[in-house]
Amino acid sequence: MEIVTSLFDFVLHVDRYLETFVSSYGLWVYALLFLVIFIETGVVVMPFLPGDSLLFVVGAMCGVGLMSYPLSVGLLLAAAVLGNQSNYALGRYFGPRVFQWENSRFFNKDAFNSAHNFYERYGGVTIVVARFMPFLRTFAPFVAGVARMSRSRFSFFDVTGGSLWVVGIITIGYFFGNFPFVKAHLDKIIWAMILIPGLVILLGSWRARRKG
Repeated sequence: MEIVTSLFDFVLHVDRYLETFVSSYGLWVYALLFLVIFIETGVVVMPFLPGDSLLFVVGAMCGVGLMSYPLSVGLLLAAAVLGNQSNYALGRYFGPRVFQWENSRFFNKDAFNSAHNFYERYGGVTIVVARFMPFLRTFAPFVAGVARMSRSRFSFFDVTGGSLWVVGIITIGYFFGNFPFVKAHLDKIIWAMILIPGLVILLGSWRARRKG
């Protein structure tokens, strides 16, 4: 329970932790941020790291000169793209080995073919949109790998979605993150960044099940 409490405290007050780390360790903060973004997007069992809020706070710190905007954007974009590539590779490698490519209790060939067809038709949009959805962005590239979405197609949308996500949120933080209102209500803004995409996913799932 203490670990969960500490994790929530870190997510909701990431600005304080990051500012302290910058003051204490300087350039090492870039290595830490690269690692956090890479792990969140690249390891399917780590969907709870604060990607959106972290990028926003990085932008805000760039806005007051505590961090370099071009260096932050370049490194974190590389981390986001490489993380998705790693996650995709894990899905592509382990999918057929876990499921044995035959109908069983854990694997249905028809369901797999449907997933493959879906990712070939709509996977690009899924990969891009998932970047802005906590939890979903961790699983989307893994499922794309399991579903055998082509590498070239995945890579194109990986870079596109990663660019929109990293550059977009850091830039928003750069211009708006230091407004007094934003700083005073940052914890509520972080909650909104977590909950609103989650509600969108739940609503979409509910509507899809009703149609089904």
